[in-house]
Amino acid sequence: MGEEEKEKRERRVIEESVELLSEAAKRAPELKGVPTGVDGLDELFFTTKIVRKKPKKIPLGGYPSYAVINLTGVPDTGKSLMVEQFAVKQASMGHKVGFITVESPAAFVSTALKSRATAMGIDEKDIDENIVLIDAASYTALRDDIPTLLDTLAYAIKTYKIKFTIIDSVTGLYEAKEMLARSIVRRLFNFMKKWYQTALFVSQKRSGHEELSAEAAGGYAVSHIVDCTLVLSKKMIASRYDENLFGKPIGELVRLFRIDGCRLCGHDTDTHYLEITETGLVKIGPSLKDIRAKSYAK
Repeated sequence: MGEEEKEKRERRVIEESVELLSEAAKRAPELKGVPTGVDGLDELFFTTKIVRKKPKKIPLGGYPSYAVINLTGVPDTGKSLMVEQFAVKQASMGHKVGFITVESPAAFVSTALKSRATAMGIDEKDIDENIVLIDAASYTALRDDIPTLLDTLAYAIKTYKIKFTIIDSVTGLYEAKEMLARSIVRRLFNFMKKWYQTALFVSQKRSGHEELSAEAAGGYAVSHIVDCTLVLSKKMIASRYDENLFGKPIGELVRLFRIDGCRLCGHDTDTHYLEITETGLVKIGPSLKDIRAKSYAK
């Protein structure tokens, strides 16, 4: 058989993949805000509605529901704190949260989650039965074999009626095999969509990556596939220029946060200060633009 004839035999029209927008929209879930558990973050997402024949921006009140969200940053920027706060917040509201721990065994993550609950003023009894830990840190088969991980997660979702899934960190699922990063992230993304999960993936950045870029280990595999990327960074104030830019003295460490993009809804585009409080909680502060505007106004 010639190459041309072989190609003709292999090609076919998949009619069921073609449909009108009106038909696809019937299966689309309602877009709602999912409270993040992080002060200052819920109001940074918004949607638009027609009010009196004009578009009006409406605060969403949290992460867009059913989004797969990537949190990326170098160490000590608050990524794990942010997803732990989300888990605690949703669990305290009576929702089931699946927490896949890739870096640290489940027992240690449980300690961190209870600490986060205390700092948030939430009784740990309110979250004990609503967070389901999947210990990929202790079980190599879960870390190294994605089908096994997804089958295990599907079992947990069906058994516990999980609506929210966290992976900390997704980077640990393709360490030493970054050529497969895009394939692995795509499988995880498709799984979350199939099971209607609102999902948070923690993604580790290499120290050589630009601080406020979305790039992480595995290149752009994560940020190009997911619905939304949150970038966390830190910087040491080391010059007069930095002092003027950030409004902080030389020698002080500043942490920064921005939303790199979101397919499902509108979002704030400014770079904001990020604070880790003395009780170990992440808070999103004012934007650098607002700080500079106030400084110039004095």
